[in-house]
Amino acid sequence: MSYTSESAQRNHKMKNDTSMAKFVLLGFSNYTDTNLILFVVFLCIYVITVLGNVLIIIVINVNPALHTPMYFFLRNLSFLEVCYTSVTLPKMLANLLSEDKTISFAGCAVQMYFFLFFAVTECFLLASMAYDRYSAICNPLRYTAIMDKRVCIQLAMSSWICGILVALGHTTFVFTLPFCGSHLINHFFCEIQPVLKLVCRDTYWNEIQIIVAAAFVLMMPFMLILVSYICIISTILKMQSAEGRRRAFSTCSSHLIVVTLFYGSALIMYVRPKSSFSPDVTKLLSLFYSVVTPILNPIIYSLRNKEVKDALRKTGMKIRNCLLEVRS
Repeated sequence: MSYTSESAQRNHKMKNDTSMAKFVLLGFSNYTDTNLILFVVFLCIYVITVLGNVLIIIVINVNPALHTPMYFFLRNLSFLEVCYTSVTLPKMLANLLSEDKTISFAGCAVQMYFFLFFAVTECFLLASMAYDRYSAICNPLRYTAIMDKRVCIQLAMSSWICGILVALGHTTFVFTLPFCGSHLINHFFCEIQPVLKLVCRDTYWNEIQIIVAAAFVLMMPFMLILVSYICIISTILKMQSAEGRRRAFSTCSSHLIVVTLFYGSALIMYVRPKSSFSPDVTKLLSLFYSVVTPILNPIIYSLRNKEVKDALRKTGMKIRNCLLEVRS
């Protein structure tokens, strides 16, 4: 009897371990009738996001006039957006057309890690961009000395390192918890809170720790951005020339819009009480900051920035001339 009982327990454990070797991403399974429409919509968003951000990178690279600190950070931001959307959208697109919506335990951990990595890096990179605008407007005479190439590289590298460390800590913290029972993730990718719901034990304190950590990670760069813009606005309002004020505001407006979109949705998503939103609302918020914001960034920067529009026009003319030469 003892042997049979021990064997049964071992078989049950093996079965449980096997079941937890994979998760199922439910995604938009409640809307199966619209899967094809959603696939087309999200595919278009993904293609436009990648092409738009890659175009920004190319335009900055080929135009010497844009080799300035502001566009150095914008090039980093565009690269981040391509990586950021590539972590979640391809898997979501595959799941919309496939009956098999599984993702391996390791695959889920990797997806969470890279999503957090790029998201946290973007938080700190936006703070670096705010510091650049602060230096340009509040210290114009010393701007080139303050924001030299070495400082720009250091700020960008610091952003990437912070992303690596925070993502590693959060992912390790979540995936060392005991999983059992249900393996259905009611989300379209492996985000922290939906994955925590599959943990065997009560996760109240785990959620609190994540909220505190998220608040620190989000609020620290956000406060730097806020202080920078308080100083920027104060300096702009003291300018005598109306044209000078307009130009100063125009150089900051694109960055300010991007910050508002990204931080607004991220703060609502992560710095909130447990289960304050339904799963559908959570998915909608996640869609906004992981899918909608990256597609808006190149549009915001290209439509509101005269230098980028001029560079795009010049690049388009160069490509057109090259094509005409090839045809002739």
